[in-house]
Amino acid sequence: MSSEDNLLPLIVEPEQLAGYLDEPQLLIIDVPLKAESYAEGHVPGAIYLDHRRLLCGSGDVPNDVPDEAALSALFSSLGLTRDTHVVAYDDEGGGWAGRLLWTLELIGHQRYSYLNGGIHAWRTAGLETSTTEHAPRPSDYEAEYLHPEALIDRTELKERLGEKGFAIWDARSKEEYDGKKGRNKHLGHIPGAVNMEWTDAMDRERALRIRDYAELVTELEALGLTPDMEVVTHCQSHHRSGLTWLVGKALGFEKMRAYAGSWQEWGNRDDTPIEK
Repeated sequence: MSSEDNLLPLIVEPEQLAGYLDEPQLLIIDVPLKAESYAEGHVPGAIYLDHRRLLCGSGDVPNDVPDEAALSALFSSLGLTRDTHVVAYDDEGGGWAGRLLWTLELIGHQRYSYLNGGIHAWRTAGLETSTTEHAPRPSDYEAEYLHPEALIDRTELKERLGEKGFAIWDARSKEEYDGKKGRNKHLGHIPGAVNMEWTDAMDRERALRIRDYAELVTELEALGLTPDMEVVTHCQSHHRSGLTWLVGKALGFEKMRAYAGSWQEWGNRDDTPIEK
């Protein structure tokens, strides 16, 4: 379906969402870093999602994407249907919310929005919060990787390093990118990757909303990332890069992809090239 048919735009402001809370096809999902954020007060009608359910949770790369059966179980438990419009938000400026929306993109569910700034922006706007736990109405959702191009695996990434029109946005801190910090066997970055830390995309003066689009586009272009390129984003676990993937989409980058294995996979292997 085209985004024109969507109930709400990709990036929705608190006041705008407030007018749609009674829409039956709306599914608001709070996927906070800290579980207590939901208990302390959430958008009325929002359901809680433990962010760990967005990860496969085991094996060498526990942060990788869950398989289709696990995603079917997850989205059925949340009550997703083909007609549902999902609005995701979190308590930290968009990392886990972005990872959730990226997962929806992967399974071809494109009716989704991000509440700009998350719960911080909602509270700052003086809008009502609820402390009542809202239980989902389970559905029978069959998830398939309908848009596998949202994802890139280690093998394809390795093969395409240095290709014209192909770029890597590393959303980690400069210390991690420079190889001065990290919890991996090998430190550094993927050859050719450029670094803009995920928090640099947030406006701290405006309750962690995405920063001014024109400024962001200018800064990304200075790093060599332009909207016509195929851009892969990653961090340590594809949590922080949930936001940078989303920011790319919001800025009109048509070919945003994410490397879910991230540095957790790349930096713990001996057959992956690394720069410092």
